[in-house]
Amino acid sequence: MALFLFKGALSLYLLGSAGYILFIIFQRKNLARLSYVVLWLGFAAHSLSILLWSWQSGYLPVSNLKESLSFFAWAIIGSYLFIHLRFNILVLGSFLSPLASVLMISSSFLQAQNDIVNPLVRNLWLTIHIGTIFIGNGIFAVAFLGGIMYLIQEREIKSKHFGPFYHRLPSLEVLDSLNYNCLILGFPLLTLGILSGAVFAQYTLGTFWRWDPKEVWSLVTWLIYAVLLHGRLTTGWRGRRSAMISIVGFLVLVFSFLGGNILLKGYHSFSAFKVSAPEVQHLAPGNLRQP
Repeated sequence: MALFLFKGALSLYLLGSAGYILFIIFQRKNLARLSYVVLWLGFAAHSLSILLWSWQSGYLPVSNLKESLSFFAWAIIGSYLFIHLRFNILVLGSFLSPLASVLMISSSFLQAQNDIVNPLVRNLWLTIHIGTIFIGNGIFAVAFLGGIMYLIQEREIKSKHFGPFYHRLPSLEVLDSLNYNCLILGFPLLTLGILSGAVFAQYTLGTFWRWDPKEVWSLVTWLIYAVLLHGRLTTGWRGRRSAMISIVGFLVLVFSFLGGNILLKGYHSFSAFKVSAPEVQHLAPGNLRQP
């Protein structure tokens, strides 16, 4: 059933993306409004598939790259749908829904894994850690694409050569406000995610911090967004500078997400979620198997 819902969500995301792309080409708002409804249906199906999987397995589906890409897509779509209620930027869906669709397609092509998952992942603190981190990442994805749109719009205005994007993108003021609101929403979630992860590490490893590569890059990401938030609140950073930092911050975030789980070896890698059948009998609380 979860797989059926996943495929249904993927189909609806693709349909919504197609509608948004046609909207940005032909500028017919009814296409964007219809696509927005389709994304809501896809998000509902995706949410049900995640809930069903979590209920059956006892943990959020992020134990491997296939599951994580799907969960990241869910967070991106959910963040867009929520932020759309505040800003109603129709064209934003033309950027975000294809990104989420690419993640879902990538997830669907990856091989399903049937490894035994470490029982320690069925922990409330880890659930909070994963949930807040991914939702925060989804919000920062919105800020990232908003920053790209800001740079495109700014270039068109400064060059005084108004191309096709000029009439399709929001004003610089709206895009800058979008950046700020995403920062206000995403930064506390990122902070809570790091703190809850530290509590889980203390519970499983006996220490809050081990300078694992994923921890280091997560700290770098947090510092980038902390500097941006401080600059906006105290020195009035706005516009191009904020857009550029949001773009850089998200690229570092993506490297932290992929690099910390695939390229860099540490207890945050996907292999740390798994154990062999004989090892299950010897797992003791406080010992998280190293990859």
